[in-house]
Amino acid sequence: MKVEVKTPYGETMSAANATEAVGSALRIAPAFVATTVDESTAVETTIEAQYRPQRGRYVITAITNRAIADDFNEDRLKHTAAQAIIQTAIPHCVTLQLDDSPDTAWTTVADLTSSEGRIIPTWMAEAVVKRGMKDERWQVIEILYGTAALADLPPVKLIAGELDIPERTASDWIQKARAAGWLSGLTSNVGRPASA
Repeated sequence: MKVEVKTPYGETMSAANATEAVGSALRIAPAFVATTVDESTAVETTIEAQYRPQRGRYVITAITNRAIADDFNEDRLKHTAAQAIIQTAIPHCVTLQLDDSPDTAWTTVADLTSSEGRIIPTWMAEAVVKRGMKDERWQVIEILYGTAALADLPPVKLIAGELDIPERTASDWIQKARAAGWLSGLTSNVGRPASA
């Protein structure tokens, strides 16, 4: 799915638009507008979302579906795959620095995403699962957890898939990263029991 991500002011989303600090190493865009066109159904969908600190994630504030041809699919016009659009847009709105140097540029998670659809490059995933890589590991956990939480996805599944580790290990690393102060301001309710 190809999604065009812009600021609420119509600028193409870039690392410079990520101005709000989240967690210990991430900055995000406070809001975004994501648009996608489904040529097969002749429907364009635009979603507006804002980051809500009290929820620790982006919240959809508007969805607009528009027919772009005379022979559009009416059923598709009525129903939107909002979650898929949000999941594709979020990596364009989350930034990080790959180096601790003060003059290091901020990079969007989308810029790190490899052609295989991964959020982090394979070399980075392989490096952080090695012993003795605690700070680097927690930084990657924060990137992946933050991306999942902001998009309202299950962080444990995302981390397990990205790092090719068991979900039990992913859950343990999330707890350890949080205890080390890496996930402050980031929360996810996805996958928790209703009573939690």
